[in-house]
Amino acid sequence: MVQRKVTVVGAGPAGLMAADAAAAAGAAVTLVDQRRSFGRTLLLAGRSGLNLTHAEPLDDFLSRYGEGRDLVEPAIRAFPPDAVRAWADALGADTFVGSSGRVFPAAMRATGLVRAWTARLAELGVEMRTGVSWSGFDGSLAADAVVLALGGASWPSVGGDGSWAEIVRQAGIAVEPLIASNAGVVVDWSAPMRERHEGQPIKNARLSIGGRSVRGEPTVTRSGLEGGPVYALGPEIRAAVAEGDAVLRIDVQPDRSPEALAAHLTERRRDRDSVSTWLRRAGVAPVVVDLLRDATGNDIPNDPAALAALLQGVPVTVLAVAPLDRAISSAGGVAGHEVDETGMLRSRPGWWVAGEMLAWDAPTGGYLIQACISTGRAAGRAAAQAGGPVAA
Repeated sequence: MVQRKVTVVGAGPAGLMAADAAAAAGAAVTLVDQRRSFGRTLLLAGRSGLNLTHAEPLDDFLSRYGEGRDLVEPAIRAFPPDAVRAWADALGADTFVGSSGRVFPAAMRATGLVRAWTARLAELGVEMRTGVSWSGFDGSLAADAVVLALGGASWPSVGGDGSWAEIVRQAGIAVEPLIASNAGVVVDWSAPMRERHEGQPIKNARLSIGGRSVRGEPTVTRSGLEGGPVYALGPEIRAAVAEGDAVLRIDVQPDRSPEALAAHLTERRRDRDSVSTWLRRAGVAPVVVDLLRDATGNDIPNDPAALAALLQGVPVTVLAVAPLDRAISSAGGVAGHEVDETGMLRSRPGWWVAGEMLAWDAPTGGYLIQACISTGRAAGRAAAQAGGPVAA
């Protein structure tokens, strides 16, 4: 039996897993990347702790992909979070579940995992070549099947600049625009807000926009807000910005009823207190006091009921989403109707796409790497097993 030749283009998590899966299925695999080393996306992602996946129930997990769920669900169900943990542990990662449900390797960084992974690929006979760029569907890769795992557009420093999108569009394949996801938002803070509170979290908050609410601790930046709850509301924020009416409501007292909060504020008030002193007596953090000043034009209500209502819905006008080169990931990519459930292009038999090239979106928390690994595995296995050569 002639061994099937598979070329994988791109050595991020999706490409590495596609090469792994194809080689394990018996194909002769060549893995290429335009950069001088492999796994650079993982290495960068792991600088603050490599979040591989999440331990929540699978249906809850899949719900995080929103409108893109149908595109990634078959691959994730075939290689779910538990399988990712088992795979990583087999490479020596010794994963653990953090208090938030996020899954990390014991070392927290990606260095050891990438080193063990590339060693495994070498043992499987994968030929690994650097300095190779993809320029189109021209047949120059000389393979029976090709998996494209070129990433999104938010990691230009490691090659993920989305330049592939125009090549794919020119081939008649629909590509949804690549836009910033898991990005901060731009807010026109006052000088005191910027200068006093840059880098500070707004603790124990609930953020709401577009009918959705998320608990967490957004961080004040010089230009706006960032952090988990902001990223999780990304689709709603983008829609509101596009409509020209993006007001993010921040509840800084989410665990009290309006009545209980108003009573608390009344109890803490003294006749001669300024509003700032009153808020301090009530336990309101300085960053929240200045947040209230910005929201009201320095006219914070004196009435306990009115102040309670404001504290439970501070309006923050979002001017824009941060640009792509400052985003953690990108939304958009090859449209779902262009591929089958393994990621093969319907109009290009023998060509697969995986990872962030596909038009799905997800928040941080392990969902990004999980989807890349799972879709890479689905594409690699299918490429190794399908019959016939690639279609030019």
